[in-house]
Amino acid sequence: MYNTFIFLPLYNGLVSLMNIPGIDVGLAVILFTAIVRLLLYPLSKSALFTQVRMKDAEPELNKIKAEYKDNRQLQAQKMMDLYKQKKIKPLSGFLLLIIQLPILLALISVFYNIVPSVKPELLYGFIHIPTAHISLLGINLIGKSLVLSILTGVIQFLQLHYSLASHQIRLVSKKNAKESAVKTDSTSDMMSSMNTNMKYFMPILAFASVYWIIPARYPQAASIIAIYWSVSTLFTLCQELYIRKRLLKI
Repeated sequence: MYNTFIFLPLYNGLVSLMNIPGIDVGLAVILFTAIVRLLLYPLSKSALFTQVRMKDAEPELNKIKAEYKDNRQLQAQKMMDLYKQKKIKPLSGFLLLIIQLPILLALISVFYNIVPSVKPELLYGFIHIPTAHISLLGINLIGKSLVLSILTGVIQFLQLHYSLASHQIRLVSKKNAKESAVKTDSTSDMMSSMNTNMKYFMPILAFASVYWIIPARYPQAASIIAIYWSVSTLFTLCQELYIRKRLLKI
C-alpha cells in the first residue's frame, strides 16, 4: 500500500518533471517540492494557524502556569479555556505531523532512488526514462555539496529569524501598550533566551544534517535532500507570512 499509493506516485511524478526539456534534476526537485507543498497546504494550514496562535498566546499561557503552578488540574483547565478562546487546537500540529510523516519518508526514498540514475523498474509504463543531468545550474548533485549545505542553513536561519523576530515585536508592543516601564519577568526572559538559542542552533543543525548526518546514511542523495529542505523551508516562511498578514491580520 505504501509503495502503490505514496512512493510510486511521488517517484513517477518527479521523473515526469525530469522529462521536461531544459529541466535538470535540481530544477525538477525544486518544482516537485513546490508542487508537493502546495498539495499539502490544506493539511499544513491548520498546523501553521496553531503555531502562530500559540506564539501569540505564550504570555498568557506563562501567566497561567505561574499563577496556578500549585494546582495542576486548575492550571490545565485554565489553559484549555484559553485555547478555546484563542481558537487553538494544540494537537493539530502533532496529528498533521503523523499524517505527513509517511510522505516525508517517501520523499527521502524517492530522492535516494533518483541518483545516480533513474530505476526503470519503478516507472509506470507511460513514463519515459529521462536524460536530465544530475545537477543544478552546473552544481553536481551526486553526493554532498558545501554550497547547498550552507544555503540550507542560511534559509533555515532566515525562516526562524522572521518567525521569532515578528513574535518578539508583538510581545514588546503589547507590553508597551499596557505599561511604559515594566520589567520583563523571568519566564519571558527564559523564553526569549530559548528563542535566541533556537534561532542559531537550528541553522547549524540544518547545515550539519545535510553535510554530515544525511550523507552518512544517504550519501548519493545528500545534495538533493538539501535542495528539498531549502525549498520546503522557504515555503514554510511564505505560508506563515501569508497566514499572518492575510488570514490572521497580525
